[in-house]
Amino acid sequence: MLEIKRATPTPTDANAAFDIRRAAIRSQCIGAYAAEHMALWTRGKAEDGYSALMEKPFYLGWLNGEPIATGMFDPANHEVGALFVLPAFTGRGHGKAMLDHLEQVARELAIEEVVLDATLNAASFYRACGYVGDEQAIYHSPSGLQLACIPMKKQIG
Repeated sequence: MLEIKRATPTPTDANAAFDIRRAAIRSQCIGAYAAEHMALWTRGKAEDGYSALMEKPFYLGWLNGEPIATGMFDPANHEVGALFVLPAFTGRGHGKAMLDHLEQVARELAIEEVVLDATLNAASFYRACGYVGDEQAIYHSPSGLQLACIPMKKQIG
């Protein structure tokens, strides 16, 4: 069973989260995004800005002592983000477990609706979890990269 813990603002947690993200994008976004976009999206290292996310409600999902999943909830924007699972562990319910955890965090803050920007390859996963949204938009990453996404929302209250 996935054990979900709040990440700490340490290099260890930041590097683990960044590595999970990079592996997930490089494995699961093939075909949804051009190779050059994926290369730009996954370049660098945690210290290049990704580690700052550890200050937010950012979580690591652990299985047998190994971090295999990430997720974040931004209370100011009611936004779920950074939901990634290592490729070797996809399709086993770990992403759903993390998403359920993030939604519970939102409920505990009395938030009734959450939003997210789904990658093109993940939209069907989120729809299966009760999220709605079909219109494609452009996500502007903090690094300046622009990626197609699907804004989605879900009533959780």
